[in-house]
Amino acid sequence: MIYLDYNATTPLCEPARTAMLPFLGEKFGNPSSVHAAGREARAAIDDARDGLADLLGAKPHELIFTSGGTEANNLAILGLARSRGARGKHLISAKTEHHAVLNTIEHLEKREGFEVTWLNVSQAGQIDLDQLTDTIRDDTVLVSIMHANNETGVIQPLPEISEICRAGGVLLHSDMVQSFGKLAVIPSGVEGSRGEGFKITQRDPSTSLRSGRDGVSLVDAASFAAHKFYGPKGAGFLFLRSGIPIEPVHFGGAHENQRRPGTENVAAIAGMAAAAEFVERDREREQERERNLRDQLWQEISAQISPVVLNGDTHRRLANTLNISLPALDSETMLMALDLEGVCASSGSACMVGSVVASHVLLAMGLPLALARSAIRFSIGKYSTEEEISATAGIVSEIVQRTNAKRSEKTVPV
Repeated sequence: MIYLDYNATTPLCEPARTAMLPFLGEKFGNPSSVHAAGREARAAIDDARDGLADLLGAKPHELIFTSGGTEANNLAILGLARSRGARGKHLISAKTEHHAVLNTIEHLEKREGFEVTWLNVSQAGQIDLDQLTDTIRDDTVLVSIMHANNETGVIQPLPEISEICRAGGVLLHSDMVQSFGKLAVIPSGVEGSRGEGFKITQRDPSTSLRSGRDGVSLVDAASFAAHKFYGPKGAGFLFLRSGIPIEPVHFGGAHENQRRPGTENVAAIAGMAAAAEFVERDREREQERERNLRDQLWQEISAQISPVVLNGDTHRRLANTLNISLPALDSETMLMALDLEGVCASSGSACMVGSVVASHVLLAMGLPLALARSAIRFSIGKYSTEEEISATAGIVSEIVQRTNAKRSEKTVPV
């Protein structure tokens, strides 16, 4: 099997597996219990929170453990929007957000009387900063813009977005599920300080996110998911800047400082912290390796197939992500053919219960429906090899040629 769907999920790394095993066996205590078994579980959660906070430059209490990125997005958007009802009910987001953000904001719009402004994006997938500036009003309570897009890998200019939000006195939330382990994500204005927001940097000048304030980008809340960085499924966390009130969206306990009730998944949290350390250890070198593999895949596919279209910003995108459209056949046909050849890829988000439909992200970028319906996403990871990349390019080319040949046979008059 050739696995090129790392944006959908990643395999569990060995450090995460090792960290989890004790809490799947003999260390089974409830972390809310006061006895020794409970205290042992609580210590594991505290250690994980401290480790993650240290990696991010945050304060431990600024991290709220959740069941994953979707819950973190829900908690941030619902909790922050509802807690600011006295100011107003206006929200701003982009048309290219993940459905965990889109559907949550749509709920507030349809069921709770909020007004929403959806920002347009360019053909490259970048939001319109002038539209954001003009859209902020006195009753705007929250802006939610994802850092890196899960389908195209396009990276939004968070430093500029943050400056605009700060000038307007509006909170900024970012879905950073695809960012961690791929981009430098440091919650603070200055390295070494804590609890002041998120600093986002990318050392590659072609995708630099540095602002005029030495790369500082203040974010009030950000969502993360463990299984996107070689941790377990079912674990994630929300960064919430110190001092910002939020309404819980679930009820039943005082866990996570009364912000997210429910007995914590000790094993998954321990595994998440171990995976975070694992992926950050050689992030810069690994991302450069993945960038080279991504470019190799594009070069080999584009050399063998015509026409083929590269979707998204060619410079400001994740090093591991390649989204292309192959007009010769639709996404569903290509994915089925790739699967039969042992190649795992995607048409976009993996959170739509196996459905293959035209991507809302690509349509928002202005792609014709035919190109959006023929899009394929390849996402590379730690265990991808040059041999797999070359093999995949050859398989894609063979599938296209085979499809074209069959079409030619049907058009030959008898």
